[in-house]
Amino acid sequence: MQKKARFAQKLLKWHQHQNFRQMPWKGEKDPYRIWLSEVILQQTRVEQGWAYYEKFVSAFPTVHDLATASEQFVFKLWEGLGYYNRCRNLMATAKRIDSEYYGRFPTTYEEILTLKGIGPYTAAAIASFAYNLPHAVVDGNVTRVLSRYFGISTPIDTTAGKKEYAEMAEMLLDKQRAGIYNQAIMDFGATVCTPRNPQCASCVQQPDCQAWQKGLTGQLPIKEKSIIRKRRCLYYFIVETPDDKVYIRQRSGKDIWAGLYEFILFETPEPVWPSAILESEFARQLFEGQALTARYISRTYQQELTHQSLQGQFITVRLDRPLSGLGDYMLVPKRRLKEYAFPKFINAWLQDPTPAQSLF
Repeated sequence: MQKKARFAQKLLKWHQHQNFRQMPWKGEKDPYRIWLSEVILQQTRVEQGWAYYEKFVSAFPTVHDLATASEQFVFKLWEGLGYYNRCRNLMATAKRIDSEYYGRFPTTYEEILTLKGIGPYTAAAIASFAYNLPHAVVDGNVTRVLSRYFGISTPIDTTAGKKEYAEMAEMLLDKQRAGIYNQAIMDFGATVCTPRNPQCASCVQQPDCQAWQKGLTGQLPIKEKSIIRKRRCLYYFIVETPDDKVYIRQRSGKDIWAGLYEFILFETPEPVWPSAILESEFARQLFEGQALTARYISRTYQQELTHQSLQGQFITVRLDRPLSGLGDYMLVPKRRLKEYAFPKFINAWLQDPTPAQSLF
């Protein structure tokens, strides 16, 4: 039996008898629910995404429900998942399906691929799981399994590597059982051929695995590029008015967190003392010469994004009267802040706003 045929046969046998991985979307045939699960799981662990999937299915049972929901409500449900461009794409695609396809999900790989936020992997997952169409999924789990089993050293993040792994995945695909095969290889990579501490000793593929035979399990797959993160220091002013309201605005543009809310921001590329910010021209213009009566500073918060390293603090200020000249900000009662969707960085402070020190 050829090595490729043995791989597929053993994989499907393992899936039938030894794959006990449980997920609420596993075996799902509704393309809408499959799409939801795949979008939520992009850049998100299954353990975290599970609860979000169930919240979205409950709140939006159909594409039409999602398409007609308010942006603020959808963002609030998404809050904490990060990578908010996924959420924006989710809403845009739901509206397109609702208007152009009358609420019915497209039924071909080619049509699915035209939807915003859906690439070859997600299109293949939806097409194969919902319609059993013969398209192979290629994600991190799949490339890791193929790289180790066949001893492929081509970097997975290069054009040549992506092409090679895609061709290999299509060649191995059981086209009669595409959905089952795709689920099997994804689960195999997630539970057996894991990034760290893979279960090589009990792996059904071990006898033919090149990485096992050559002692390369820890080296494969290979990535060529290393991520360089841009440093950003964010200093948020929590400006309180006498009637216990604060200023917030909705972020826009193409920067991180577009569509989410934030407090008044002072940003620098390197850390600075908050007291220096309060003495800066920025603060003088912001506070219009008013007396500041209750100032506190939080501890330093940090968050790592794919290409950015964030750190910063929150400075609480109470004023005698509202500010003018803050056109894109709005005053919101502090008790209503929970109604707005904030990024994880700000939510970390909102959940524990205890000041680290008084500035008075």
